Amino acid sequence: MNYIGCHLSIGRGYFSMAKLAKEIGANTFQFFTRNPRGGAMKKIDEEDMRLFNAFLLENNFGKVVAHAPYTLNPCSDKEYVREFGRSVIKEDLEIMEMMPGNIYNFHPGSHVGQGLDVGIQHTTNLLNEVLSEDMTTIVAIETMAGKGTEIGRNFSEIKRIIDGVDLKEKVGVCLDTCHVFESGMDIREGIDEILLNFDREIGLEKLVALHLNDSKNECGARKDRHELIGNGSIGLETFSEIVNDERLQKLPLILETPTDEEGHRVEIELLRSLKK
Repeated sequence: MNYIGCHLSIGRGYFSMAKLAKEIGANTFQFFTRNPRGGAMKKIDEEDMRLFNAFLLENNFGKVVAHAPYTLNPCSDKEYVREFGRSVIKEDLEIMEMMPGNIYNFHPGSHVGQGLDVGIQHTTNLLNEVLSEDMTTIVAIETMAGKGTEIGRNFSEIKRIIDGVDLKEKVGVCLDTCHVFESGMDIREGIDEILLNFDREIGLEKLVALHLNDSKNECGARKDRHELIGNGSIGLETFSEIVNDERLQKLPLILETPTDEEGHRVEIELLRSLKK
């Protein structure tokens, strides 16, 4: 069974977000826990959260994905920026325990000239400070496009981050199709080859979610420009391979394409129609 959804807003509350997901044909989804620019988190309504959790269970949703603010830089050269990232992620992970057993996704950051080794060490340090043995959330490191000094632009760099984490069982990976394509991995040559490389470098058991995005750019562009499914340089065949790959059946497949809720409804229907 495929768990397919898109990014939704918590502006009207968690329960309303879950109901909207079902209305557009989704059985998973992604959301920002707070303003994506990193502002303060809204006070959690415990009754809203109770209804949210019950709705997901009653309607057989897969794991859902929370996304850290994209402005955080865990491997900044400035301590106050790294500390802000630590405090935001720590607070977010506390909230995630109100919806146990789900996924928290974050960008591993940009080393801004310090060098790859220093950048990886900073991000590993952050993870070691925010992870705990009793947490039920899996923290997913997102594969990046390699724009500027981003780390995590290939599986080897992701592996190095994971290698430095003490509680490795609390960490996974979210594979973004646009990002790996723009980083230089030609996913059009077959999802099987990508997954085999992932398994060799990291271990397939660490793959916990996928972001499904076509790309406005060519392979290796390193610019991170998402496109509608089938309208970009990756093309529909790759996404057909993904929804039909048995290794990915239980993972959340999250659309981050440039469209609205109705557009995502159409894309979800399209992806489900590719199932053979």
